[in-house]
Amino acid sequence: MREILADLVAEQQALDQMLQRAPERDWKRRTPAPGWSVQDSISHLAASEEQALRALTGDTGLEAEVAAAGGIDAYNQAGVEAGRSKRPQEVIEWWRHSRAAVVEVLSRTPHQARVAWYAGPMSARTFATTRLMETWAHGLDIVAALNREAADTARLRHVAWLGWKTLPYAFARAGEAYPAPIRVELVGPGYARWVFGPAEADQVVRGQAADWCRLVVGRLPGSRSNNLIAVGEVAATALRVARAHL
Repeated sequence: MREILADLVAEQQALDQMLQRAPERDWKRRTPAPGWSVQDSISHLAASEEQALRALTGDTGLEAEVAAAGGIDAYNQAGVEAGRSKRPQEVIEWWRHSRAAVVEVLSRTPHQARVAWYAGPMSARTFATTRLMETWAHGLDIVAALNREAADTARLRHVAWLGWKTLPYAFARAGEAYPAPIRVELVGPGYARWVFGPAEADQVVRGQAADWCRLVVGRLPGSRSNNLIAVGEVAATALRVARAHL
């Protein structure tokens, strides 16, 4: 748990520091997320951390709120709207406060403890990983809006693992059967080798970790879509349906 929390905080701080160097006018720049600016993206992260804190502390009202809003997309949009009346400094302070509260509670939570979330209950360790994934994915949108280069780090191994871990959920979400386990073999930053899944699996996805991670968060450019190789029909389906987000 200590490792994932350290990497979560590092990912959040890296994005925070980049934003500190951006003038306020850049907060209005449009990101690749339809209809969202840089400020909207941070507002979403702030609101989602508040929701995460509620889940960690046993609040059972989130599901009803999502239903009342008309679904998770509309619920997330409400968080974005809440940030549009704020100044950039207020939005980033909102995010800092909410994310720090989540990390503080997670630091006192056993890694195997179950946390109720929108996609179903998950371990606290997996829940912490989803927070890192969210930060990284929306950070990619912000990097693109600010015309910066995305620096892929060893922290991607958490996103890569989550992309593999959530394959059964992704298949079910897409209405596909998941008849055989998949092994994911990746090359990470610094030529690190990351492998997830059973050694005996004959369904295999291979490629660069950066591409796999972008695929599972819906940010893989079309120019890089052929860089991932699937061995087997189930693995090929994985490249079509994989998603580590809701």
